[in-house]
Amino acid sequence: MCAFIPLSFVSFSTRLTFSIPLLFSSLVWSGYLEYNQDVLIPEDWKHVGRVDPTEKLELTFALKQQNVDLLEETLRRVSDPDSAQYGKQLTLEEVSSLVRPSELTQKVVRCWLQSHGITDCLTVHTRDFLQCTMTAEVAETLLPGSKFQRYTRDSQSVVRSSAPYSVHDDVHQHLDFVGGLHRLPPKGQQELSKASSNRRQKPGVHLGVTPAILRARYNLSTTDVGTAQNNSQAVAQFLEQYYSPADLAEFMSMFGRSFQHHSQVDRVVGTQGTGKAGMEASLDVEYIMSTGANISTWVFTNPGRHESQEPFLQWMVLLSNMSDLPWVHTISYGDDEDSLSTAYMMRINTEFMKAGVRGISLLFASGDSGAGCKHLGKGQNSFRPSFPASSPFVTTVGGTSFKNPYKVTYEVTDYISGGGFSNVFKMPDYQTSAVDAYLKTVAATLPPQSYYNTSGRAYPDMAALSDNYWVVINRVPVPWVSGTSASTPVVGGMLSLINDQRLLKGLPALGFLNPRLYKLKGQALFDVTEGCHLSCLDEKVQGKGFCAAPSWDPVTGWGTPNYPELLATLLAE
Repeated sequence: MCAFIPLSFVSFSTRLTFSIPLLFSSLVWSGYLEYNQDVLIPEDWKHVGRVDPTEKLELTFALKQQNVDLLEETLRRVSDPDSAQYGKQLTLEEVSSLVRPSELTQKVVRCWLQSHGITDCLTVHTRDFLQCTMTAEVAETLLPGSKFQRYTRDSQSVVRSSAPYSVHDDVHQHLDFVGGLHRLPPKGQQELSKASSNRRQKPGVHLGVTPAILRARYNLSTTDVGTAQNNSQAVAQFLEQYYSPADLAEFMSMFGRSFQHHSQVDRVVGTQGTGKAGMEASLDVEYIMSTGANISTWVFTNPGRHESQEPFLQWMVLLSNMSDLPWVHTISYGDDEDSLSTAYMMRINTEFMKAGVRGISLLFASGDSGAGCKHLGKGQNSFRPSFPASSPFVTTVGGTSFKNPYKVTYEVTDYISGGGFSNVFKMPDYQTSAVDAYLKTVAATLPPQSYYNTSGRAYPDMAALSDNYWVVINRVPVPWVSGTSASTPVVGGMLSLINDQRLLKGLPALGFLNPRLYKLKGQALFDVTEGCHLSCLDEKVQGKGFCAAPSWDPVTGWGTPNYPELLATLLAE
């Protein structure tokens, strides 16, 4: 039985302690339900040993939310330009009122934690996350089956469970998942793209992509810069990636002379590391501030305050708790869908919906592995989609290259551009006609259907140049940097410019773009119709995934932005 003892919870935003009385009846633990049946530790992580029982861990409890179906319907209405509710976005308080867990859910979970002596917890405005600190011994008792171990990779050290965990049946129905047990940080996408770019270096042939090249290709003039006071944009960094203010200033002094710009980030949310700048972080910041020029920029940096934290999940929790957020966020981060639990991905999708109904645009890189490849055994393979790129509730950005490496010409597929079909999420209504048209148009040349799920969410949604960028890192200009980590902030910056003009006209921010993007049917975008991306190296597909085609395709989406036309189209109410 849970005693009537107040439990202390702290709001992330205010850091004020307050007490919530727990009026619980007794709980009868009738059984256990196991989570994450398969726990796979990637080979690049070295096992150090079992964690000391007294070591402190921080775990995140995702409480079941209410009205998720209504949240999805609300997102559809406020994002569909044909809806009478288009643009009527919600405040954080309104989102909180919609999805906040029931009183019963909150009480059951807190009672369960309290019964194990766990009282050091943080909550958020929406009350759907709890982050609690406890010893490893208590965590293993709370979550039977879990066994916490320490793993290292390069200079990173994390604590995760090497075995599945379970919770009591009575609690299971009130939880989506517990974070901080199984997910190990993946390799950064930029590490993959650097390797692929090295194979196509042509010293002395291509001078490389710079802000001036991007502005020329996408038709941004020197006056296409931000002026609205209530506009901002953001990039999010994980995996111990940091940007350097000195690198950013140097980059802008070298490449930003032809347009008005900021040379400093206005706000850093989180803790910047003290080591060398990361390629991923430098690329993101330098290029969102080049296309989204003169717009206030934030950096969310989430190395994790503790070895047991998951930085991506930390970022999602922050979005749930901040009432004042930038309108556009670009993220160059992803995992293989099959490496994540469905419960985890479904809950993250709900978090994306919560952002979308508030008018926030979330852009994710499509990845740098083409269609991907998973070996099923006995000589059988399948394509391997990436998440969050495969989420129906984000805008996913693929990659292109110049057809002629000597000139600013039309674009073709960058063979690393991630794309394909989700094996978890069904195809959203907004894209069914576009995808069906593609599948019919190229039916004769499609890969075997055993490799992919034609009824799944198809991605990417659009694209931009992803090949041969210049980046300043550790005060040195570095050429030939490639990947959808480059194309995503480039598109994000242009959407921020469009938001700027919308806000000046008294219009709401673009918010979740996809329903409107697909209704444009390629209008105001440069269609990419040449090239294929990579996939499995086997006899059936021989390394070739999907290929670009007229209109939408699962390599470059609808194509790349023609900024003046896209601005004019999206300025219409």
